[in-house]
Amino acid sequence: MRDVLSAGLPELGLAPALIPLLEQYAGLLLERNKVMNLTAITEPEDVASLHLLDSLELIPLAGLRDGTLLDVGTGAGLPGLPLAASLPEMQVTLLDSLNKRVEFLRETCRTLALQNVTCVHARAEEFAAEHRESFRYVVSRAVASLPVLAELCLPLTERGGCFLAMKSSHTEDEINSAKRAVSLLGGRIAWVKDYRIPTTDVTHRLICIEKVKTAPKQYPRRFAQIKKSPL
Repeated sequence: MRDVLSAGLPELGLAPALIPLLEQYAGLLLERNKVMNLTAITEPEDVASLHLLDSLELIPLAGLRDGTLLDVGTGAGLPGLPLAASLPEMQVTLLDSLNKRVEFLRETCRTLALQNVTCVHARAEEFAAEHRESFRYVVSRAVASLPVLAELCLPLTERGGCFLAMKSSHTEDEINSAKRAVSLLGGRIAWVKDYRIPTTDVTHRLICIEKVKTAPKQYPRRFAQIKKSPL
């Protein structure tokens, strides 16, 4: 794992001083994964590249430095926790609907002494009721389709901010299918960037959706409605 991080972090413009903290997080993740389902990727080298370096790609691609960031459907803390570890000036909120995962994240943040992270147990559509347009950046690495993610994430994104969707490559059809939802929810697709994860031959895609106007108050709907009838 250390060799992968040592090779990959400089490509992202990040300091090798991050390695011990990232290794510690990965160790906690893999240890807890023995008793609960956090990741299907269990080889340490793959965790370093396909989880950690992939998450950290957001820093150079989106120019992340500070401000507020919400990670919707964070799961094991990806990409939010590696971003918080790398950007101490950024206030990061990790949001997940499963309490066991949130408890793991809280324990992990305490162990790593991360002071810039808040862990929240809630569904995104419920969280939006009290936190509309509260975050400069909203990110998601979740597997839901882009129209679904747009309805969950854009109402939480402040005007002038960005919703960053991490996707596999070759998602042109999915992007096209989301254009109506993005427009209806006050967004516009600002750019789409494909990137190679450092130390691998894997190509992923980052979609930046800029929030240009306020989303109508009726969105997001309840998740059952979103899933049944995507915008």
